[in-house]
Amino acid sequence: MNGLSYKNKMKDKQLKLIVQIPAYNEESTIAQVIKNIPRRIPNINEVKVLVIDDGSTDKTFEEAKKSGADYIYKSTVNKGLGKNFQKGIEISLKKGGDIIVNIDGDGQFNPKDIPVLIQPILKGEADMVTCSRFINPGLTKNMPMLKKWGNKRFTNLISRITGKKFSDTQCGFRAYNKEAALRMNLNGKFTYTQEVFIDLAEKGMRIKEMPLEVVYHRDRKSHISNKLFSNYGLKSLAIIAKATRDTQPLTFFGLPGLIIFVLGVIGGIISFIYWLTHFVTTPIRMLFNVSVFFVIFGLSLGVLALLADMLKTIKINQEEILYKLKKEEVDGIR
Repeated sequence: MNGLSYKNKMKDKQLKLIVQIPAYNEESTIAQVIKNIPRRIPNINEVKVLVIDDGSTDKTFEEAKKSGADYIYKSTVNKGLGKNFQKGIEISLKKGGDIIVNIDGDGQFNPKDIPVLIQPILKGEADMVTCSRFINPGLTKNMPMLKKWGNKRFTNLISRITGKKFSDTQCGFRAYNKEAALRMNLNGKFTYTQEVFIDLAEKGMRIKEMPLEVVYHRDRKSHISNKLFSNYGLKSLAIIAKATRDTQPLTFFGLPGLIIFVLGVIGGIISFIYWLTHFVTTPIRMLFNVSVFFVIFGLSLGVLALLADMLKTIKINQEEILYKLKKEEVDGIR
């Protein structure tokens, strides 16, 4: 949705906000989160709450229903946070959401901050707004040091990949306008947080961070991802690698290929100079063989980079078609 459409909708007070809550075994906190979601927000005509229950085995579904959730989707099996989030975006679009806010069901984020979070979207300054826990460190209470260290490492990695400076790319408290939600195409099952940045930044979506308070409860863990927390780093890195491969194939394949090729050439030159000087190959035969392998392997990666870049062009065209189909479907439903 372009800025003009937003201004027209704001003028007519027709904007619909959907707050989606991915949840897995959050029966102790889901009710409080839902009840604290503001139902009256300036320039928003309608606020609805969507709970995506990812196969909970407790009473999350019942608590969400009793607490006033407008829409509840319950999966029969646990599919993972990434798939749960994607399902929420799909449902939110079909329910007519002009702005979609994602907030965790564990009570770490304050639902009353939603009006502040969506302001950059309402002003036409951003397509996606994410809560940052590190712009103002005083707003993050009791965050474990190990988690803080890991978050900063991932954030630095995502900033390098996207070429944009971010302070927090793991936070789940975010807002998306309709255009960003329609453009989004994700593949990760385990999580979505880093992949969204890579995907939307590559598509030219404007991303803004807002410093908001986050409270960590040391006596409990988030059920939706912590059952696999021991493998979080490896699984997240795999998702980041796949997203980078699909959006930046020349860099992903070409840069390593160039480095390996150059090392091979250097090794070959050293071998050749040694042969010219001593007229023997025995001490450097292994270096020469390895150098030839590096040159061939580097060239192969270069060819692969060019082929992958061609596939990226096809992928862009396919995503544009998919975007138009989704937009036509969503607009038709409304």
